[in-house]
Amino acid sequence: MRRRITMAIGGAAVLTASLASASLSPAIASPGLIAAMQRDFGLTATQAEARLGQELTAARVLPAAQSAAGAAFGGAWFDPARGKLVVGVTDPAAADAVRQAGAEPTTARISAAKLDAAKAAIDASAKADPAPAAVSGWRADPRAGSVVVTLRPGAHGADVDSFLARARKAGPVTVATAPAAEPFSAGTVGGDPYYINGNTRCSIGFSVQGGFVSAGHCGGVGSSVVGWDGSAMGSFAGSSFPGNDYSFIRIGNGWWTAPVVLGWGTVSDALVRGSWVAPVGTSVCRSGSTTHWHCGTVLGLNETVNYSQGAVYQMTRTNVCAEPGDSGGSFITGDQAQGVTSGGWGNCGSGGETWFQPVNEILQTYGLSLVTA
Repeated sequence: MRRRITMAIGGAAVLTASLASASLSPAIASPGLIAAMQRDFGLTATQAEARLGQELTAARVLPAAQSAAGAAFGGAWFDPARGKLVVGVTDPAAADAVRQAGAEPTTARISAAKLDAAKAAIDASAKADPAPAAVSGWRADPRAGSVVVTLRPGAHGADVDSFLARARKAGPVTVATAPAAEPFSAGTVGGDPYYINGNTRCSIGFSVQGGFVSAGHCGGVGSSVVGWDGSAMGSFAGSSFPGNDYSFIRIGNGWWTAPVVLGWGTVSDALVRGSWVAPVGTSVCRSGSTTHWHCGTVLGLNETVNYSQGAVYQMTRTNVCAEPGDSGGSFITGDQAQGVTSGGWGNCGSGGETWFQPVNEILQTYGLSLVTA
């Protein structure tokens, strides 16, 4: 236990020294991230570093750009081709203010407020009358100008038709098809996990003051936790699933926290410096105890995922692969924490999609603070 944590802190010290003599580029903060992005995005090292810098700028521009758009705000996303944040506006008069804030305006058919309200109405309807299993999930998609409802391949029947009819009463709806998502927990196997009650393996998300955050489906309040070396770590102080999929594990017994995400020897450990929210279209990478490091793109925010155990709300959708045992693991963009792995479909051999629960919601719910470098 001490040996592994010491290695992580040692890596952080090296990276901190590098940052002292270099720019604050997220690429400098995690040298191994460049290699991972080269592999998963087909970029050169220079292109990967440039994209990370552009994405960090987009995340920091977003609050001001949204404020500039005002009631005309129609959502935002990062456009890799332009290297800029794009902001939809329903009123052309807001375009100049958005441009002055550092974003690229484009025409939106519906405001983000109306689209979010439509999605919230579908959520409320599903809580009163749960969505059928054939419905994989739904999300507000500003680029489509509608709520996208995802159905399992071949889905049909009166219950599906009824759900779609209720959804369309809330606002514009587009229907898509994708496999059903399931949580990525697993039975006990070797590797570098944490274990819950001796028979379930999940992955650490991010260090917080007093412990770490992870997925809620990994364990309930009071469940005991041991580390990768079998020594006692602590227990679940908070957990929520379904509805949400997050947890807080309070640690002791000689364990301590470090502001790093493990690179598993594949890439360098990544420093965690904050939790700016990555816009749709931004690159994001995931670290987990089964499949280690993989990268992809943020595809959607505030999505409801209809697991077999029940719906989980306010999730972020990505095309990063994951497998059982990766649950709870870290999603990070540059040096900014994004969320903890929840579930998805597919695997890292054939590809798939994975959803994460945003970390800022977890911090706010439990009154926690990230441990940062």
